[in-house]
Amino acid sequence: MPIYEYACADCGHQFETLVRSDTVAQCPLCHSSDLEKQLSVFATTSSASKAVASMPPPGPCGSCGHPDGPGACAFNAQH
Repeated sequence: MPIYEYACADCGHQFETLVRSDTVAQCPLCHSSDLEKQLSVFATTSSASKAVASMPPPGPCGSCGHPDGPGACAFNAQH
């Protein structure tokens, strides 16, 4: 059973729920089924992630790997 993240279009409540193939998800607060599925972000753990965590954060001006190219990130506006 997958866990999905939703935002209720009626009351704005954001929540996660297990969804079976034969059920319709509902908001736990207002019981609306007018929901917007959210993009879930998942986390993993491994010995490699510990090594990455010890590295300094990327610097500004193109070294962050922003998909729009060098200098397109928010750091660029601070210079």
